[in-house]
Amino acid sequence: MNYFNLSAFKQSHLFTLVGDESQAVEIGISSPSEYLCAHRERILPDWRNQPNMLVVVVLQRSRFELVHDTTVISDEKQRLREKFMRFGLDVAFNLRDCGYLTDLIDPRTGYPLLSHPGQIPHDDTAAVKALLGYPIIKNQCRVLVHPQWGTAVYPSILVSTAPPIMIEWAIRTIGNLHGWYDQQTQELGILTAES
Repeated sequence: MNYFNLSAFKQSHLFTLVGDESQAVEIGISSPSEYLCAHRERILPDWRNQPNMLVVVVLQRSRFELVHDTTVISDEKQRLREKFMRFGLDVAFNLRDCGYLTDLIDPRTGYPLLSHPGQIPHDDTAAVKALLGYPIIKNQCRVLVHPQWGTAVYPSILVSTAPPIMIEWAIRTIGNLHGWYDQQTQELGILTAES
C-alpha cells in the first residue's frame, strides 16, 4: 500500500519496504522542495553546482508515538536514527562509488554527514511536510502526522545526484542487507536466503 500523497511530488518513485518485526519503511524519491532549492548554498554549500539533485525521504514506522519527551521515546528516536545512519551511509557510499554525489542529513542536527555543513540546518520534518503534505504537530519538537501511523513516524533525508532508478536500486540492494525487504516479495513468500 502506498501512503504518499502523489500530488505533492514533482517527480517521484515510491515504494515500501518491510523490516524485522514487520517494521514498515516508506521511501520516496523526489525533486527537492522549493525551500531546499532556494537555500541550497546555505544548507549544502558543496552542492551549489549540482542542478540534478534528488531528495530521498525515508520514513520509518516507530514502535511508539513520538509526541512526548520521555526516556523511552528518546531511546526509540536514537534507535531509529542509528538504523537510518547505518543504512543511509551504505547507500551514500554505494552511489558515490558509482560516481554520484550523495549525502545524508543527520536527523538530529540537520547537517550533512559527508559534505561541509552549511550556515543553516536542513529541517527533515518541514521537507516531508512540503513534499508529502503531511501535517505537523508543534510540540517540544515538531512531529509529523502520518496518515496511517499517526505520530509513530521517524523522518530522514538523503540527497543524491544519481538518477531515480539508480537510487531505488541502491536502496533496495542495501535495504536487503539491513533487513528491509520489498513488501510485495515478503507478502508473496518468495524471499529466499540468497535475496
